[in-house]
Amino acid sequence: MNTTSLHADLTKLINKDHVHVNLPISSLIEQSLKRGEGRLSSTGALAVETGAYTGRSPKDKFIVNESSITDKIEWGSVNQSIGKDVFSSLYHKVIEHLGMQEELFVSDGFAGASEPYQIPLTIINEFAWHQVFARQLFIRPTNKTQQSKNEPFTIISAPTFKADPLVDGTNSEAFVILSFEERIILIGGTEYAGEMKKSIFSVMNFLLPEEDVLSMHCSANAGPEGDVALFFGLSGTGKTTLSADPRRSLIGDDEHGWSSHGVFNIEGGCYAKCVSLSEEKEPQIWNAIRFGAVLENVVINNETGEADYDDTCLTENTRAAYPIDAIPNALLPSVAGHPNTIIFLTADAFGVLPPISKLTKEQAMYHFLSGYTSKLAGTERGVTSPEATFSTCFGAPFLPLPAATYAEMLGAKIDQHDVDVYLVNTGWSGGEYGVGKRINLKYTRAMVQAALSGELRKIETNIDSIFGLHIPIHCAGVPDHVLQPRETWKDKEAYDKKAKELACNFKENFKKFENINERIKEAGPN
Repeated sequence: MNTTSLHADLTKLINKDHVHVNLPISSLIEQSLKRGEGRLSSTGALAVETGAYTGRSPKDKFIVNESSITDKIEWGSVNQSIGKDVFSSLYHKVIEHLGMQEELFVSDGFAGASEPYQIPLTIINEFAWHQVFARQLFIRPTNKTQQSKNEPFTIISAPTFKADPLVDGTNSEAFVILSFEERIILIGGTEYAGEMKKSIFSVMNFLLPEEDVLSMHCSANAGPEGDVALFFGLSGTGKTTLSADPRRSLIGDDEHGWSSHGVFNIEGGCYAKCVSLSEEKEPQIWNAIRFGAVLENVVINNETGEADYDDTCLTENTRAAYPIDAIPNALLPSVAGHPNTIIFLTADAFGVLPPISKLTKEQAMYHFLSGYTSKLAGTERGVTSPEATFSTCFGAPFLPLPAATYAEMLGAKIDQHDVDVYLVNTGWSGGEYGVGKRINLKYTRAMVQAALSGELRKIETNIDSIFGLHIPIHCAGVPDHVLQPRETWKDKEAYDKKAKELACNFKENFKKFENINERIKEAGPN
């Protein structure tokens, strides 16, 4: 693969007359409307539809197998290998395709709010609205002379270019290919803008640990005294809801790095799920959806222009993209000190995990590697009852390196900075899904507040006999019996049976971590 040739072709493409470079957001939106890519909602947000692909396409994601990285990547179903020659051939086809378009849109940006670890980005798009998305989600340059010591990455997105799997070596018409040596991300065949965001997150998950920085799929906020909290959790666990606290400053809602200096946001914006969004429950997100924001696959009333967040006929994965400064209490720049508290969120539909429990360092590493939550009946075809689901480090699809790399870094940082770690169950109590009830959000907020304030450090705990978790016997604002999950079940034998079932699921999932320290393995359920 000829590096000089690849980047020479790229330079020629960007310098063509039909290319718009660093247009302001207002001009990009104007271009998008003129081109028929979307429409404005009643609040001024740009509403678009992404066609057949309304979410990420993990089976179509590849990493180019290059000599400098081949021994570092955890190859498999998540990190699929693709050859240099396959990438090069497809790359030239995409460049030729883009060269024939009437217009292209290019902008500059950054990933990483902390300057020593900042990666410059060049984003090349076929659609104007993809440029709006990129400008809102990535960090925007503050001046024309902003420099970085790190080599840039280029994102090339050509949604109307469809690959031929038999000829191009892909799995379908869609493809997302990362080349670390060429520092190029090649995307085609899909209009879903989230592929750009998550591809850069995968890049940072590879690059940052080499700089002794832990990359994390979490939200983060800071208190008035500068104390920092991290919130890890899979979809539906309450990560966005609980980190959006008017009493605390939002550092970021999804992707962060933890360096020797502290925590920093990788992004410059937010990409919030907005299914069932309401002003009452999520006022910050609701008010951020205005001119400059992008609404993906949200149904818009043809007459009033109002968004119907309860209508999921296009997808359950409706999204809103907006800059972080659309949140009134956002911390800018998005850089803070070392975390004082880490919250692991799970929505346990079995109804057996405690609403809050304190973790030892080994338990923290165990639950970080497990990344547990539940799938509910009806959320996916074939799911008829609650199912345990696990996503390593709460972000398995985006981790190029072995999971132990991230877990060991987390354990070392917990030790170094004396961090309190809690497991918070935002799921069910008093019975499994369909029998019990979802834990009262008011109680969850009270428990999280007690954890962040340090109050729970002073409270005596009971050790759960099955999961080994340290459960506080009291928390202000929460009835004592609610804290002990077995006490909320009428049928205690049914609780024991369901708890053992979930414990077995944990054990079975953890078998894949064969080379993990025995102390971490022993920190799981009995």
